[in-house]
Amino acid sequence: MSAQRLASMSPFHVMKLLARARELEAQGRSVVHMEIGEPDFITPAPVTDAGIRALQEGRTHYTAAAGLPELRAAVARHYQDRFGVRVDARRILITPGASGALQLILAALVDPGSEVLMADPGYPCNRNFVYLFEGKPVMIPVGPEQDYQLSAAALESRWSERSCCVMLASPSNPTGTVVTRTVLQDMLALVRERSAALIVDEIYQHLHYHGRPETALALGEDLFVINSFSKYFGMTGWRLGWLVAPEAFVEPLDMLAQNLFLAAPTPAQYAALAAFTPPVQEILEQRRLEFQRRRDYLLPALRQLGFVIPVEPQGAFYLYADCSRFTGDSFAFATDLLEQAGVAITPGTDFGHYRAGQHVRFAYTTSMDRLQQGVQRLAEFIS
Repeated sequence: MSAQRLASMSPFHVMKLLARARELEAQGRSVVHMEIGEPDFITPAPVTDAGIRALQEGRTHYTAAAGLPELRAAVARHYQDRFGVRVDARRILITPGASGALQLILAALVDPGSEVLMADPGYPCNRNFVYLFEGKPVMIPVGPEQDYQLSAAALESRWSERSCCVMLASPSNPTGTVVTRTVLQDMLALVRERSAALIVDEIYQHLHYHGRPETALALGEDLFVINSFSKYFGMTGWRLGWLVAPEAFVEPLDMLAQNLFLAAPTPAQYAALAAFTPPVQEILEQRRLEFQRRRDYLLPALRQLGFVIPVEPQGAFYLYADCSRFTGDSFAFATDLLEQAGVAITPGTDFGHYRAGQHVRFAYTTSMDRLQQGVQRLAEFIS
């Protein structure tokens, strides 16, 4: 018999759509993919070359559980150079993707029955990881009036004696919206007052299209920040992320890492050292501008078709669209769109419960030509 915790977890509905899309493509059908949150750009060549060199030089043994000292130092320099924030490299742990970082943090914070407050809609793995450690995710509905983000007032309204931590993402998945510095300060003050913890997901931090990106680490050393080499750095398949922890949690998290996964992939860590070099940063900036160009095309195109997107996303590569003009069942809508028009999108039901059946997510992680084809097919489908 399977463990009871599995009954609380939900699968990605979009994976069924992706599997069906692959079947259709195998049959010769053309599919425009706007469902998966993975950049279409391959890993920058200097990063791949660094990984190849590591393999050729035999750098295939375990690293320390917290990661290569050189890479931890490189991440620390990145915070100083890019944000003007000094972070002790000792507080940085390299993990197998941002998912590995989140598992470490929740393992350290969540007891059975503990409550973790998070936004609805939000990234689905967040609530499933809470279930994994026998905690209870408290999904707080957020809409365009709040830029789809949490606030101190929203947290206070759902706080209980079992609340142990708050999770938020900026920019967020699926909405691409950002938490302002003032709102974040207010939430951090509340969390500190309640002797709880704040976890900030910044994996889309550098995919930011208005002003300069910021980091929550500028507000203090008593919060947890998660980041990743996947989205902005284009290293999804290398499975590499990092976390920055309060000093008191460094040793416990190191111990957990030793037991949960021993260490992040060694060749990937050597490859990531090249990610912070000027040639790679130039490539990544060009890609960021291309994502912005795609957003600036797709946002008005979808609005013109009748989708409601009241808040312009400031980051990531997603558009979270109200499709209630066309359907009340986002999964059925996405299924029909795939089967009849060859366009794959993600139903809102993957991201929570709040008006989930009336929303879909578009990922502009494909070329401009394909986006234009997708919009044309979408227009024909809904007409």
